[in-house]
Amino acid sequence: MFAQQFQNVRLTKHSRLIKFVLDRFVAAIALLVFSPVMLVLAIAVYFQIGRPIFYTEARPGKGSHIFKFYKFRSMTNNRDSQGKLLPDDQRITAVGYFLRKTSLDELPQLWNVLKGEMSFVGPRPLHARYLERYTPEQARRHEVKPGITGWAQINGRNSISWEKKFQLDVWYVDHWSLWLDLKILILTIWKVIKKEGISQQGYIAMEEFRGTQTESLNDRT
Repeated sequence: MFAQQFQNVRLTKHSRLIKFVLDRFVAAIALLVFSPVMLVLAIAVYFQIGRPIFYTEARPGKGSHIFKFYKFRSMTNNRDSQGKLLPDDQRITAVGYFLRKTSLDELPQLWNVLKGEMSFVGPRPLHARYLERYTPEQARRHEVKPGITGWAQINGRNSISWEKKFQLDVWYVDHWSLWLDLKILILTIWKVIKKEGISQQGYIAMEEFRGTQTESLNDRT
């Protein structure tokens, strides 16, 4: 029994090392291959939205370690007369809508993968302000590196509830394997082609997570 457990631990360590090496190697190749596409997209963003071209934000990774997260900008910073940002659907541009629909806005995260801050597959990195709102179980999503895509992304992405999303993230943590990552990558390509689960009804991006307790109270009203 103990020999079997020891062997499983060794296999897991070897698999994680393989994932670490593959992430960085493939990210380096992908950055070279997609650099012309990224240049064209950067120019399009610049002429329609202006500077900065990239949307950057501090987000938590493995162990809740904070890193700088990159995406192409898809929205303007237009505000109302009181200085508040306008709703998403009034700020997103034609280029931004195209980037969101095709998931090309995620390409700059290849740099995060190359730096070792992210993986190709894992729970999506969310806002740092959410850290204090997670339950201990939900916080387990930070036991692994965040990913460009993940188990929750191929099972509804932004069209499912936060509670369901976190359940899927924790399931991934508990059932991780290289084969599962490969399955997620293949299904992600299919989902992007079909443009499924891009957003919740009424939102361009996912509605803000305010905590499980708050969500439960809203569900009862």
